[in-house]
Order: sequence, then structure tokens, then C-alpha cells
Amino acid sequence: MAQILDGKKTAKQIRSELREKTEKLREKGIVPGLAAVLVGDNPASEIYVSSKAKACKKTGFYSEVIRKPADLTQEQLEQVVQELNERTDIHGILVQEPLPKHLNSLQMVLQINPVKDVDGFHPANIGMMLLGHPSFIACTPLGILELLRRYDISPSGMDVVILGRGNIVGKPLAVLLQQKWKGSNATVTLCHTGTRDVASHTRNADIVIAAMGVAEYLTGDMIKEGAVVVDVGINRVEDSSQKKGYRVVGDVQFESCSEKASYITPVPGGVGPMTIAMLLSNTMKACMMQTGAET
Repeated sequence: MAQILDGKKTAKQIRSELREKTEKLREKGIVPGLAAVLVGDNPASEIYVSSKAKACKKTGFYSEVIRKPADLTQEQLEQVVQELNERTDIHGILVQEPLPKHLNSLQMVLQINPVKDVDGFHPANIGMMLLGHPSFIACTPLGILELLRRYDISPSGMDVVILGRGNIVGKPLAVLLQQKWKGSNATVTLCHTGTRDVASHTRNADIVIAAMGVAEYLTGDMIKEGAVVVDVGINRVEDSSQKKGYRVVGDVQFESCSEKASYITPVPGGVGPMTIAMLLSNTMKACMMQTGAET
């Protein structure tokens, strides 16, 4: 039976470490500040932003949520970002996605000062990551690497298969795992909708990372004995036995995979908490870069 990669527990440890740094910064009159911009009333986005704000509070950060109506114009959104760029009490800016369809996400990201881009989505930060000199790395890929590191799982020399080529997880994670760094240096295969036989790749993988947004796609017969399985997916599936009428599952069929894997992340409680922990970590980094402070 697989050992659980407990993201919730690990994220709590990271918050504790950051809280100690925050207390030292407060003695110097510095408080890390994170602003989240929420456009419209997407329920899932509201939950995500609220959880980020709570995590900030637990860590001692200053947190601000800026709520705007769904009919906000592109110009108005960019004005909000520019104002946050100029504020010295805000060190990190995130604009919660998805945005309403009439808004251009890339155009918005380009307005964020790269040193405040704690989501790691600005092309300047993505480019530096590709060159092997990262400033801010996207929170979910960074969280996965940190979770593996804290469980002493080194991908170095391993065959890693990533399911999904999205800009937020799949692509940046593939780049990170191939770098000549401690905790990376893996041989990476990126599978996607154009891959003819996904199982032929996953069965040979030492580590499988599922980030394709398909409920319980990866099953036990698709992995080899002793593989490490990381589940990035969060999907709602109908379940009349549940009070809410649904249950939350990942992209991995947990029961069958946990019987063969050596390590596995649960959903919820795996990668999700690590993503928020890395957002806080990036905000701390941004604060120290902008203030020149050290802890």
C-alpha cells in the first residue's frame, strides 16, 4: 500500500517556517503583502481566493482581496493592476482566473510588474525559468517539486511522465524537471490528447504526474509497481450518496493506484495545499527582493 504524500501537513510546516520569517521582518517594520483581484462571482474562484486569504492570515501576511464586477472592462482591470504595481505595501499580485470571457488574460498578465508576479505567469518569469535562472516559478509545479523534496524523493535520473500540457502545470513542470538542478535532472515525457498510447508511457515511468483534468483517468493497470503518483486534478463527479450530490476526485483512480504505487498524493489534501504554500513562499521572496530585507 502506498505511502501518502501529505500536502496538507507539509503546507502547514511551510507556513510555520514562513511565519517565523514574517515575525523577523515585522521587527524591521516590514510585512509581506499579497493582493488578489477577483472579477465576477465565480463560486470556485471565490473559494480559492478565500483560502489564499486565510493562509496569509495564518502566516502573518497582509492580505487584500479586490472584488470587481463581471462587466469590468479590460482598461479598468489593467488600471487596478497598475495601481497595485505602484503600492509599496503590496509585494505580490495575483488576478484570479478564469476571467470573464471578454477580458484578455495574457494582456492583463503583461501589465503585472514581473517582480510582483507571484503566480509566475509573466513571460519574463517563464523565460528566465526556461533559461535555468528562475525568479518566480508557477505555484503548482513548484509545490509538486517541494512536496517530493520533503519526502526525500529525487527525480534525478528517473523517467517521469506528465499527463497534460497546460501552461499552468504541464509545460512548466516539464521544463523544471529537466533542469540540471538538485531535485530535478529527470528524463521527462509529456503526454497529451495527441499521444497514441498513454499507458505504454506511464507503465514505464518511475513518477507519473496527472494534470489533464479528466476524473480518475489514471488507473492501477497503467502504472508499474513502486511508481510515485502525483495527482494534480480536482474534479466533481455526481454521487447521490453524498449530501452535496457529488464528490471530489482527482485525475487518478486512488484505490487501484495506491495498491501499486510507493507514494501517492490524495485529493483533496495533496497538491492543492502545496500550491497555496508556494504562493506564500513566492510572496515572501517578492517582499525580500523589493525591500532588500533579509531574515
